[in-house]
Amino acid sequence: MKKVATRFAPSPTGPLHIGGVRTALFNWLYSKNQNGNFYLRIEDTDKERSKNEYKKQIIQSLKWIGINQDGEEYIQSKKIDAHIKIANELLKNGHAYKCYCSNEEIEEQKKRSRQKKIPYIYDRKWRDKNEVNAPKDIKPVIRFKSKIKGSTILKDLVQGDVEIKNNTIEDFIILRNDGTPTYNLSASVDDHQMNITHIIRGDDHKINTFKQIQIYQAMKWELPSFAHIPLIHTTEGKKLSKRDKASTLDDYSKIGIMPDALRNYLLRLGWSFKDKEIFTLEESIEHFNLEGIGKSPSKLDMSRILSMNEHYIKSIDENDLFSQFIEYCRLFKNEIKSDKQDKIKKSLTFLKNKAKTLEDIFNNGQYIIVDEISFNQDDVKLIDDKAKKVISDFKIEFEKVDKISRETLEPIINGLIKSNDTNFKGVGQPLRIALTGSKFGPSIYDIIISLSKQEVEKRLSNKIVL
Repeated sequence: MKKVATRFAPSPTGPLHIGGVRTALFNWLYSKNQNGNFYLRIEDTDKERSKNEYKKQIIQSLKWIGINQDGEEYIQSKKIDAHIKIANELLKNGHAYKCYCSNEEIEEQKKRSRQKKIPYIYDRKWRDKNEVNAPKDIKPVIRFKSKIKGSTILKDLVQGDVEIKNNTIEDFIILRNDGTPTYNLSASVDDHQMNITHIIRGDDHKINTFKQIQIYQAMKWELPSFAHIPLIHTTEGKKLSKRDKASTLDDYSKIGIMPDALRNYLLRLGWSFKDKEIFTLEESIEHFNLEGIGKSPSKLDMSRILSMNEHYIKSIDENDLFSQFIEYCRLFKNEIKSDKQDKIKKSLTFLKNKAKTLEDIFNNGQYIIVDEISFNQDDVKLIDDKAKKVISDFKIEFEKVDKISRETLEPIINGLIKSNDTNFKGVGQPLRIALTGSKFGPSIYDIIISLSKQEVEKRLSNKIVL
């Protein structure tokens, strides 16, 4: 038996789409489960739209989410000569022909199809014509000679048997009139030369699969196995596209979704194993199979992604969480000073409470990170004379404290509640506003303990709250 080999073949014409990431993930997991190889092929033959920045983004995105390819990236544009060679072989063997139809003729055929409201299929005008009669002023394209009779059955590893009548597949172009190969030819040749055994991709590729099967058969190559995954839809049930919000990995990393959480979410998006929800990387590889992929489209659910991310924030090792948080801030916020980093690390246990993203942790820890807090003007209005007295009384008592802890702070807070004839909120809220600039935030004890004694006294001396 051949060693299992899968591939992910994106075009670098835009940022990597979330649906593409899931396809890459399924390919990678299947090959690792089968002790096989996973390859990354960059299909960059669209010279006008392909950009190096997108190629880099695709490679970095896959690494970010934990998908590492075997060997170097396979760059399709470097293999053009091999594709052209196969086109000429197909021509020589009678499985392809030169088509001399002008652009005007093709447009006229398409127009007639639109008028009749039927899908356009090239009328095979030059399929059996003698080239002696060919016009001299037209550069021909090379078309594949598709089967006209009978039908083809695709034994799909996800969808089951899919049958199509051969006459519905047009004689598709394999070489343009400028001599460049088209997608179906290039993909077929590359898959064959890379020894790909399993092609796992979106089910919008099914018609391409039928075309590619015919190329394989014409060349007498061994067919790979095919598996077509249902697409990802928006919550409205429409096909997810690159134009949709939150459709690329960058959209998620910018708000602080962690790679393990997003990978776990994408794994479960259209695939299941018993009733298990949370998978480590090792468990993902161990349990992944094609039988667990559903046949219906999946809906991208942001609330579920946030819930999964919250689970990871709460459950992963705090040192790991801290490392990811610092890296997130370096990439998308501002680099945090080392003395502030120490305070964040010690305070992570409560800063991560109710945080669904790394951005939430960043926002919760703003009062630690900044040198000067900015006050919410509506909250400052809550600092009336009674609140100012609470702040002033607390400052006097706090200055007497040597060691800051909950045990040393509780008697002061309870004393202020009694002496000011108020409740916990009456003391906690003005202090929180004075120390963080907002009435919202962590518990007042956590806030005070997370700041230095000097910093607390400095903030309590701010003229805005006195």
